Amino acid sequence: MKLDLILRVTVKLILPFMLLFALYVQFHGDFGPGGGFQAGVIAAAMLILYALIFGLDAAKRVAPLAFVQVLVPLGVLIYAGVGVAAMLLGGEYLNYSVLEHDPAHGQELGILLVENGVFVTVSGTMTAIFYMFAGRRR
Repeated sequence: MKLDLILRVTVKLILPFMLLFALYVQFHGDFGPGGGFQAGVIAAAMLILYALIFGLDAAKRVAPLAFVQVLVPLGVLIYAGVGVAAMLLGGEYLNYSVLEHDPAHGQELGILLVENGVFVTVSGTMTAIFYMFAGRRR
C-alpha cells in the first residue's frame, strides 16, 4: 500500500470526518437514531480503515493493544458504575432520576454516562477483535 498515494491521502482526509460523525452519532443518540453502540462501531471502523491502508503496526502506534484491552472493561465499569451510583443515592439500579436534583436532569445525565460506557466498550471490543484477526500468522 505504500505506492497508493491517492488512496493514502484520501483516507487521511476522510478519517477526521469519520471521527466527527462518530461523535455526532454518540451525542445525538438520545435525541434520535444512534448512540453508544453505533458510535463505537464507527470509531473502530475509523481505526480499522487506518490499519488497512497504513498497516497494522501504524494502527498499533495510534491505539496500542494494551490501551484497547483496557477500554473493554473500562466501559463496562462506567456502565455498571452509573447503576451503583444510583443505588448509593437511594434509587434502583440504573434508575437515573436520583443522579441530579431534578429527575429529568438525572435521566439525561444517566443516559449520557451509560451511552459513553457503551461507546468505550464497543469501540475497544471491535478494535481488539480486528487486532486479533489481523495479527494472526498464516
